Amino acid sequence: MPVPRARWRFPDPSTAGPDGLVGIGGDLDPATLVAAYRQGIFPWPAPGSPLPWFSPDPRGVLAPDQVVVSRSLRARLRRSGWETTVDRAFGAVIAACAERPEEPTWITPPIRTGFRRLHELGHAHSLEVWDGDELVGGLYGMTVGGVFTGESMFHRATDASKVALVDLCARLVEAGGRLVDVQMVTPHLTSLGAREVPRAEFLALLRRVRDERVVLATDRRRVARLAGG
Repeated sequence: MPVPRARWRFPDPSTAGPDGLVGIGGDLDPATLVAAYRQGIFPWPAPGSPLPWFSPDPRGVLAPDQVVVSRSLRARLRRSGWETTVDRAFGAVIAACAERPEEPTWITPPIRTGFRRLHELGHAHSLEVWDGDELVGGLYGMTVGGVFTGESMFHRATDASKVALVDLCARLVEAGGRLVDVQMVTPHLTSLGAREVPRAEFLALLRRVRDERVVLATDRRRVARLAGG
């Protein structure tokens, strides 16, 4: 669904400082978020501080058709009995991602509100992993044409967040998606095939594919199919 034109104008992300900081201020209205993500910029708030916007260099990315499924993860896929869905429990997923008792969370109440509004407009999506009726893992993020920007993931069972990402990649490939933007790589994401590319390379691809129409299938699927063989 279209959103109104943003009230704010973002600086060129290629001018960001060494830490990737593009600017400070603005709001988390849907129009602002859509405009930012279309330029490869994302918010990374800290409670009690002005709202900062980032576009890091290098950028963490994952090609959905090149996701790495290790032998142990493949075994988990085969035996878990889990199933996946898309957009069945967005509120529960973002709430679970925000639960970080050991550290402050950047998924602040305004972020949660902003992304719930984006979800209602069809721009933000969640991927859920179910063990029966129990939500054991998932992720949420933002679609910008052929790019899915992953915001956060969680697990309540071993490997459930990895399963969510592998299933997302499979659905993206089916839908014609080009890239998963993971923003910054971690050892967890590196094990799944994420890598760093120069920001200029990421922004050039984003400009090429941000107006493509990519629609994720929302059906319920058994994760065993992802194991192959």
